[in-house]
Amino acid sequence: MISINKKNYWVSIKFLDNILKIILHIYREKIYKIFSNNIPLKKNYKLIDIGTSPMLEKSENIILSKYKWKENITCLSDQNCNILKKKYKKTKFLVGDAKKINYSNNTFDIVYSSATIEHLGSYENQLQALKEMYRISKKYLFLTTPNRFFPIEMHTKLPFLHFFPKKVFRLILRFFGENFFCYEKNLNLLTKKDLVRLCTDAKIINYKIIYNYLLFLKSNMILIVEKK
Repeated sequence: MISINKKNYWVSIKFLDNILKIILHIYREKIYKIFSNNIPLKKNYKLIDIGTSPMLEKSENIILSKYKWKENITCLSDQNCNILKKKYKKTKFLVGDAKKINYSNNTFDIVYSSATIEHLGSYENQLQALKEMYRISKKYLFLTTPNRFFPIEMHTKLPFLHFFPKKVFRLILRFFGENFFCYEKNLNLLTKKDLVRLCTDAKIINYKIIYNYLLFLKSNMILIVEKK
């Protein structure tokens, strides 16, 4: 009979988490490079970041640290981001819901959302959020999300178990005491097929999906939309 020491498991996870934060920063820098190489960045462009995290770590909110024109950034989050206001004094921060964004059509030249859509719950919620992002975008939409078929699930640090049907994976998470990500409303990973279906159902036509790589494997999917 196999015995699992949950305490030792979480100690190992914490150690792995520290290493992954370093790796995370490196590959999010790569994502920003993909962003700047695929979307023309101009001083007068207004940009909204959907899903800003109230964190100061280097691996978080790469758009805030790298985008030159801080005064043209609006950050929308379902959390209070006061911790970021002191550092980014020229940037506007709002608390809101990605599924119902309180802006008119075509308000922002660029809509940017990194690793957010997988935390919005059901497919229907994800679709509604994508429609909203597309609606308020005037020129471009840039969205990233983890690839479900990457060997390590980056939120829980568990390998391969997320390849099981989602209901089975969530049962496994509950067994390990992961009482947040075991719920669909907090984590609902996507495949490329899912992302294509979302674009089809949102009636988005002019788009491409590319990958960011980690250890030569497809770690993140990147959706780039240009409105014509």
